[in-house]
Amino acid sequence: MADEAVNPKAYPLADATLTTKIMTLIQQAVNYKQLRRGANEATKTLNRGLSEFIVMAADAEPLEIILHLPLLCEDKNVPYVFVRSKQALGRACGVSRPIIACSVTSNEGSQLKNQIVSVQQDIEKLLI
Repeated sequence: MADEAVNPKAYPLADATLTTKIMTLIQQAVNYKQLRRGANEATKTLNRGLSEFIVMAADAEPLEIILHLPLLCEDKNVPYVFVRSKQALGRACGVSRPIIACSVTSNEGSQLKNQIVSVQQDIEKLLI
């Protein structure tokens, strides 16, 4: 994957190991029905206080269509991160279409809680 496509506004950008960890968690979240796909759905989960963290694609065209999400995340104190590829994000979400944003949602008594907390901490380390 080439670096030239990554917009400097896409901050913080996950490195390869964190991207793999995030994509794996997203695939599991699909099975547990704890994933909302798309910028509009991600916005709704943030406004309703359901979101654990937000993942956005750095190669969204134009990037400005998802740049309201980091602002909303900071207001709601929700971690957010960019991954390089919308195509890879779509595959992790279990669909064949590219996806520019998704939200991993909270669920009482979920088996994913430990993994979600681990990823949240990794994302917060990027923001420091």
